[in-house]
Amino acid sequence: MVTPHQRSRTLRRVYVKTPGGKTVLHHEKRKPGKAQCAHCGKPLSGVPNVRATQMNQYPKTQRRPERPYGGMLCSPCTRAHIIQQVRSQQ
Repeated sequence: MVTPHQRSRTLRRVYVKTPGGKTVLHHEKRKPGKAQCAHCGKPLSGVPNVRATQMNQYPKTQRRPERPYGGMLCSPCTRAHIIQQVRSQQ
């Protein structure tokens, strides 16, 4: 029997083949959900789908797109937001 903390379904079961040819069961943490646009809820492109501890190991340029509101808004929503801001200033 596995240890009690591994019996939980919060850990996903992954079958791994060892170099000796046996198949063993590993327990891994699940991946988080994809980052979503704050305005329309569409999944964001350019943002990796990893846990926060692994995200901190990435360089800043790989964590999110390098544009205004990168990692918060999708491209169409960013464009619409910037256009709206410019129109309201005039």
